[in-house]
Amino acid sequence: MSEETKNQETEVNQEEMDQFVSLKKGDTVKGSIVKLEDNQAYVSIGYKYDGVIPIRELSSVHLDNASDAVQVGQEVECKVVSIDDEKEKLVLSKRAIDSENAWEELEKHFEAQDVLEVTVADVVKGGLVADVGVRGFIPASMVERHFVEDFSDYKGRTLRVKVKEIDRENNKVILSAKEVLEEEFESNKQKVMSELQEGQELEGTVQRLTQFGAFVDVGGVDGLVHVSELAWNHVEKPADVVSEGDKVKVKVLKVDPEKGKISLSMKAAQPGPWDSAAEKFNTGDVVTGEVKRLVTFGAFVELAPGVEGLVHISQISHKHIGTPQEVLKEGQEVQVKILDINTAEKRVSLSIKETEEAPAAAPRQERPAKSSSNHKDELKDNPNVSLSNQGLSITLGERFGDKLSKFK
Repeated sequence: MSEETKNQETEVNQEEMDQFVSLKKGDTVKGSIVKLEDNQAYVSIGYKYDGVIPIRELSSVHLDNASDAVQVGQEVECKVVSIDDEKEKLVLSKRAIDSENAWEELEKHFEAQDVLEVTVADVVKGGLVADVGVRGFIPASMVERHFVEDFSDYKGRTLRVKVKEIDRENNKVILSAKEVLEEEFESNKQKVMSELQEGQELEGTVQRLTQFGAFVDVGGVDGLVHVSELAWNHVEKPADVVSEGDKVKVKVLKVDPEKGKISLSMKAAQPGPWDSAAEKFNTGDVVTGEVKRLVTFGAFVELAPGVEGLVHISQISHKHIGTPQEVLKEGQEVQVKILDINTAEKRVSLSIKETEEAPAAAPRQERPAKSSSNHKDELKDNPNVSLSNQGLSITLGERFGDKLSKFK
């Protein structure tokens, strides 16, 4: 071996020895992952033996496997936790370096209130956990704009979040995905509302139902279809007409950007019942209808969904009735005759009695002739009547004689 070669080996050994001597607990080193096991990763840092990163030192969050945090060949920066050359045991921590670097970045994000992407590492009681160099917690109430009952399928998802709270002393970081979604929703809402026009017809998706109507998504913004605007016929509850997820055609009734409200109508986007009423019904037709409402002056009968006519109380029955309730009840099916129809004014006059045959008149009973004896009995007690012709003339002469003499 030449003298030059010996000198080179001496220099290399001296460099290695210098590294061996200088490596101590707390040092920061860089290396690459050379091997993975379930609960640890091996790192080559150019030392005489490889360092080991236990799974608990790979990440600030719980891991099921070391491969969830790093891959073979990946460059990593670690801190020396302990070193034992006799046992050739070098323990490193990736988590310690990540944490130191993370706090500075998190503080910048918190000050700027900008958006960062995180991957959900675990689902825990009360929310989600993400690795942001330190353990970041997303409370359940800050995950979505809507209530979520089960978060089991959120593990592994990428979420866009903002840093809502940061406490380095207590190692606490609170994140919010909901705030990002709310801001995006409001921005999109204003854009959509500025483009909507009253009278415009478009397709939407039913998002949710309430007692007073249905909320329909029209381009990422929800508008309300009031229960009275769901159909031309009377609707008791929205679920009778639509279901969540249904695709429906709606017409824009009103847009209020200041209040952020959109009023929609499903029935206005459909042909009105009166539009076809003129073709379906004619004066003189006898049709079947349903009694919808009873009022003091008559009954409203539905001929078709959204088309009602009035049967005046005088047209309900051939016999005299005091109230419609005497012969009709709501929900009853009846035969009616169309007396008059005016589709322009949306009025129909109906008659029930004209669909029925009038009852035959009862035979008139003759009054029995009164006997003369009975007639006399009625008159005998009258002081102004005498039963004899003679008495009658005398009585009249006595009563009017004096007055008649004046005219002689």
